[in-house]
Amino acid sequence: MLYHIVKPDYWQSHEIQEAYTPETFSEEGFIHLSTQSQVAGVLERYYPNVRPLLLLHLDETRFKALLKFEPSTGGELFPHLYGPLNRDAIVSIEELV
Repeated sequence: MLYHIVKPDYWQSHEIQEAYTPETFSEEGFIHLSTQSQVAGVLERYYPNVRPLLLLHLDETRFKALLKFEPSTGGELFPHLYGPLNRDAIVSIEELV
């Protein structure tokens, strides 16, 4: 299982589309994902005091786009999805309050 964090207002404006891409996709060319053990650190680093948020629970075996684990700052490997996120890979959506 992999995870993606998104702000509810952005998700709602894109939830009817066949595939999802985040705001930074056109600039970066991939979707930032996290393993379960990385979610807390990502929330602390990039979303301090930002709530509510949505945590998409993803089944990586269903991805249609290429998944790569790549080093980030500090050398930790993070999953990146190089293409849109197909909706059938979303197992559940958790609200973080």
